[in-house]
Amino acid sequence: MSTELTVLALAGLLQCVQFGLMAVPANLELGPRRTLGPRDGSPLIDDVSPRTARLHRALTNHFEGLVLFTLAVVVVTLGGGSSGFTAFCAWVYLAARIAYVPAYAFGLVPWRSVVWFAGFLATVAMIFAALI
Repeated sequence: MSTELTVLALAGLLQCVQFGLMAVPANLELGPRRTLGPRDGSPLIDDVSPRTARLHRALTNHFEGLVLFTLAVVVVTLGGGSSGFTAFCAWVYLAARIAYVPAYAFGLVPWRSVVWFAGFLATVAMIFAALI
């Protein structure tokens, strides 16, 4: 398996960890009656603590970022464009996604945005590298 595919698999596992980091406090804060219910009324995220809400937004952001990163990995892999550079970019993406979770959870401004941009830039660089 290529480095890029390995990092994609690890990014998928990170998403599972992020889900747990958000779901456990959300369930503790809201209680099982609310989280296991039909979820009528206001969205659950409106009734959790600010940190848990940030963890939810970080998880949602990872879902969004993972789409573009997956595209980059598919283009690099199927296009035969895997290189040391694309592997490096993949690791940068993963490191940025890992760093993004605490940066968002603790409201680190402007570092959350800087970390996000590093991952985005690494992903875009992978796509450009596959094209040239």
